[in-house]
Amino acid sequence: MIGNRSPAKWRLSAWSCCALFGLYLLQTPAQAADLLLSTAGDASTLQHFGNALAAARPADRVRILALNEMPPLDQLPGDTRLILFGQPALAWRLDAPAGPPTLVLQVNKAQAHKTLGARQPAQLSVLWQDPAPQRQLRLLKYLLPKARRVGVLYDPHSEFLIQELRQASSDLGLEVVAQSWPDTRDSKAVVALLSASDVLLAVADDDLYNPLTAKTLLLTSYGQQHALIGPSAGFVRAGSLASTYSDQYDWLITLSDLLNQPPQRWPSGTYSNTFKVIGNPQVARALGIMLPSDAELARHLLQGETP
Repeated sequence: MIGNRSPAKWRLSAWSCCALFGLYLLQTPAQAADLLLSTAGDASTLQHFGNALAAARPADRVRILALNEMPPLDQLPGDTRLILFGQPALAWRLDAPAGPPTLVLQVNKAQAHKTLGARQPAQLSVLWQDPAPQRQLRLLKYLLPKARRVGVLYDPHSEFLIQELRQASSDLGLEVVAQSWPDTRDSKAVVALLSASDVLLAVADDDLYNPLTAKTLLLTSYGQQHALIGPSAGFVRAGSLASTYSDQYDWLITLSDLLNQPPQRWPSGTYSNTFKVIGNPQVARALGIMLPSDAELARHLLQGETP
């Protein structure tokens, strides 16, 4: 399924659980905390994630409650760490400014921006679901070393992302060519951008990249021999060339790193500390692109990560 409109039923292998437990043992012990997980959707879909989190942090107490069953936030114990999933849960949390320290997952940066606006609540951190722009651009440059002009479609919800992309691209000798796509039923904006760029980079904007737009985007871009990078593993399976992404295991690592810190040190938002890469060999062959294995791509990008 393309896009991130509904929470996925995450799975974690026994090997990953063991790896997470090993990671926990290597960490400096911290004071035990009450970890309360919640979502506006079906809380049972969080069970796998909750089980994995409990395995990774056996000293903590992990509980799961549906959002409509949550107690008043000012009545929660002082050591509670609230872990919310999805944009509706983020919006709900904003109604209680005096709530406990909160981490929010399964929200992309465009969704968070739409919900938060200019607000930066204290002790609230959003773990953006988006692939980190720098990683996506480095992946693009590795696969397409001759590309210089990176085409990016945006709408009012994602226009603010262009500045971050331009900053990241300038460090790599790339130029971002931005094009507004106000009506996704009309492909003229896509055709115009293709003529002004060497490759398309997709941002995590569900209004632009979804099952209804996938056919237009993919057929139009590949009709002009342009690769599409991103925005997610699901879109790569549907026909884009490649993307970095973070799975449940990666988010557990990032989440655990934050939980080991006092909430005062949490960033207002962060990308996953770790990641994986997925490529589409069939698309690569059609475009005449040499595509290394997913593992090789991940190793190459990892070498350039800033500690």
